Amino acid sequence: MFDKFIEISMLCGFYGGLLPKRQSLFLKAYYEEDCSLSEIAQQYGISRQGVHDAIKKAEKSLREYEEALGLVHRFLKTEQALKKIDTEIDLLTEQYCEDPQLICRLQSMKQAIDSLNE
Repeated sequence: MFDKFIEISMLCGFYGGLLPKRQSLFLKAYYEEDCSLSEIAQQYGISRQGVHDAIKKAEKSLREYEEALGLVHRFLKTEQALKKIDTEIDLLTEQYCEDPQLICRLQSMKQAIDSLNE
């Protein structure tokens, strides 16, 4: 998919709420707050190996959720399609700049696409 940081961040965004609270906290500390395994272990009073195991288990769960549901994959495909449509609208706007009605309709489509990204 991407590099591991981006992959896990995206998976957490879609499925993080499905993880047990502790696994979610460990992932957040490790990936978002850039804490080491030792720092997390010290903060939660468990072993470094325990933190490592919890993070690996959480990563595995996130990947299994994606494999079963495919929400991240669908999201990325949708983003790619919207970018292509947006580019095509720009090209049509340039080609048919003398037709005000067409320009208005194309701009309306662009605004609809932009509203999906908010």
